[in-house]
Amino acid sequence: MTTLFGFLAAVLIGVTLGLIGGGGSILTVPALVYLVGVAPVPATAYSLFIVGLTALVGAVAYMRKGLISYRTALVFGVPSFIAVFLTRSFLVPAIPTELFSVGGWMITRDIGIMLLFAALMIAASVSMIRKSRKESAGEEIQYNYPMIFVEGLVVGVLTGLVGAGGGFLIIPALVVLARLPMKLAVGTSLLIIAVKSLIGFTGDMITMPIDWGFLALFSVFAIAGIILGSWLTRYVSGARLKPAFGWFTLAMGVYIIGREIAINTL
Repeated sequence: MTTLFGFLAAVLIGVTLGLIGGGGSILTVPALVYLVGVAPVPATAYSLFIVGLTALVGAVAYMRKGLISYRTALVFGVPSFIAVFLTRSFLVPAIPTELFSVGGWMITRDIGIMLLFAALMIAASVSMIRKSRKESAGEEIQYNYPMIFVEGLVVGVLTGLVGAGGGFLIIPALVVLARLPMKLAVGTSLLIIAVKSLIGFTGDMITMPIDWGFLALFSVFAIAGIILGSWLTRYVSGARLKPAFGWFTLAMGVYIIGREIAINTL
């Protein structure tokens, strides 16, 4: 039954990516760990493939509408691509199994990854709940190159560590730093997420065995979701969905922290 809920969660992940260009991928690792039973480290690797492939399908739809800023994707994406590949290839395998202890509670690598993931979920929820700035019609795109470069590096490292697409970090950066209109930011975010996640996954192909059958099946459900989400953009306002999903993400983040503490201190 939990596996069934895991595949339903895959559809929800795709729908959210299709509607708001991010956020849904933050659920992939919890769905794989808690509903399907995948260990946290492999779950972060599987998440990169699932999110990357799903985002690529969504990006193609936005390409056809002319809603991707390729220049912005290049400026933001290159440092992010490099960071995520190096993180998955060298940093994650180098993390020790046991990190440190707090009051007799041993923080392992798996626990640390889930707690970091929960912290990012809570940070993401704030970004999604908070109202976006109003867009000005015909506003010229301006680039803060140093900040975009640094943001790309940070998002790449975080993506590599926890296996999320990073759309919840990318979209605010594109809107604030590159001043992209929201729809253009969504399409550009999906392209960056797709390439970055799939590049990161290549590092895992070198360091761990991959269950391709499971990945293919889970990805089919997520792709069906993003196709549904792209269709729903005609009828559902992403601006209304975003804060609602933000509150859900906040609740999930708090739940993960509580669950990890409860399980590992009993």
